[in-house]
Amino acid sequence: MTTLKKSTHNTFSGAPMEKHDIIVIGAGLAGLRAAIEAKNKGADVAVLTKLHPVRSHSDQAQGGINAALGKDDSWEKHAFDTIKGSDYLADQDAVEVMCKDAPRAIIELEHWGALFSRTDDGRIAQRPFGGAGFPRTCYAADKTGHVLQHTMFEQAVKNGVRIYEEWFATSLVIVDNVCKGVTAIEILTGQMHGLQAKAVILAAGGAGQVYGKTTNSLTTTGECITMAYRAGVPIEDMEFMQFHPTTLLGSNILVTEGARGEGGYLVNAEGERFMQRYAPDRMELAPRDIVSRSIETEIKEGRGFKGGYVHLDLRHLGEEKINERLPTIRELAIYFAGVDPIKEPIPIQPAQHYTMGGVPTDTDGATLAKGLFAAGECACVSVHGANRLGGNSLLDTVVFGRRAGAKAAEYAKKTAEASFPSDAVKREEEKIDQMLKGKEGEKSTELKRALGEVMVEKVGIFREKATLESAMKDVQLLKRRLANVSVEDSSRTFNTSLIEALESSFALDLAEVIIAGALARKESRGAHSRMDFPKRDDDKWLKHTLATFTPKGPKLSYKPVTITRFKPEARGY
Repeated sequence: MTTLKKSTHNTFSGAPMEKHDIIVIGAGLAGLRAAIEAKNKGADVAVLTKLHPVRSHSDQAQGGINAALGKDDSWEKHAFDTIKGSDYLADQDAVEVMCKDAPRAIIELEHWGALFSRTDDGRIAQRPFGGAGFPRTCYAADKTGHVLQHTMFEQAVKNGVRIYEEWFATSLVIVDNVCKGVTAIEILTGQMHGLQAKAVILAAGGAGQVYGKTTNSLTTTGECITMAYRAGVPIEDMEFMQFHPTTLLGSNILVTEGARGEGGYLVNAEGERFMQRYAPDRMELAPRDIVSRSIETEIKEGRGFKGGYVHLDLRHLGEEKINERLPTIRELAIYFAGVDPIKEPIPIQPAQHYTMGGVPTDTDGATLAKGLFAAGECACVSVHGANRLGGNSLLDTVVFGRRAGAKAAEYAKKTAEASFPSDAVKREEEKIDQMLKGKEGEKSTELKRALGEVMVEKVGIFREKATLESAMKDVQLLKRRLANVSVEDSSRTFNTSLIEALESSFALDLAEVIIAGALARKESRGAHSRMDFPKRDDDKWLKHTLATFTPKGPKLSYKPVTITRFKPEARGY
């Protein structure tokens, strides 16, 4: 078994020191795909993950992965749907790379053993998804992420990828804009380590836990994005947070878009399929930003059910189809909402789902810092722009994870080993010591709860200046309170309270960036909907936001969107 708790290390300035050509942070689909590729290119690569790889959030993806496999489909049509869905903020050169490579990626996964659902004639089955002109979403019932994550982990084990399991990265070590490695806590022992590397690949997912209502697992706290930001690397388009239209009332557990792809209806309290009002051609299969706003509008205007929800009705699909195509959704609805979708509709409401922004990269995963790469949800290539189409996130991970792994290996091969700063680990250790000293200070769990409420109430689906300014004041107050955080558990061994406190710190920094970008962007585009600026403004705002860390808060700048073959036009469904 290649997953190891302990490792052979040198001692450097009193702290353990590990050395590899490449360190990958995160063991979801993007991280493992990058590691496999780098390993196969001859690099000494290790994956650092704060939990077991098959518990990564990639495992929770349900609906499917996009590729133009059908005889009437093409990568160009896939690219157009993606760019239109992004509200024309996606970089079109990056979208072209992803859509061209999609069929190869699917075939590779199949050859590795991924058990996709099949048509009667044995082909990989594909279902319709929102915003797509063709049924191009390949799926494995409603547990596609689970199937792909296990397949990828098997390949990592087969290829001998080294895994530091239950290690938590705390900072990137970047000197003169060159990445030298990372610092990390070995959770089992509480020991702070330095991990020296010629290249680092960030791949630890998005920042859903910034919001109190999210489909994301508890581990998606955005630390990779924040570490880059704190190290001086600008982060891109963080104001664009996707809200998934259908999550279970109360728990916000995801109900896959595949449920609507299979023919599910959205129904308000008056028994009306209300999407006729908002997207008459695509109905429930309009893009996620449009469906989420439509549901929220129904609720706000009094046509939702008491408690703030509408219904997702699958009953007309029949027991056989639900059990074959949506078995997990049925199980989740029964256990967590107390309803059997074969017999009654599912109560659903929108919740935060995906981080469109992240660490800006080129199409090979390279960032603005030498030796630092990124892939997956923590990266911003940008193929999702202002709104991601369902089925493109899993594709993003495997296409750009592979490319980042290859480029990082190439970079490491031609790069000489550089010195690791002697004080890097010491600085992180001093921060941890401070948090463990007192027991009378702020509790990080309370700060996280308060942050989640602020983001849901004031930085949600609909935004406006007054509430965003209020949210900024709230977050800045929480950041000041963060300085007084103490961890009640003062031990070093498996101190999950310490990890939660560090995660809260990362989340607060990101929340400030999200709000700053949302305040500055005086238009509505994709998932960013300003009530006081309801129109898209291509003349002023067809550009990406970049946020750079300063001690006083994020400094914003902008860069152009790459436009190739598809000129921006009105977006209708």
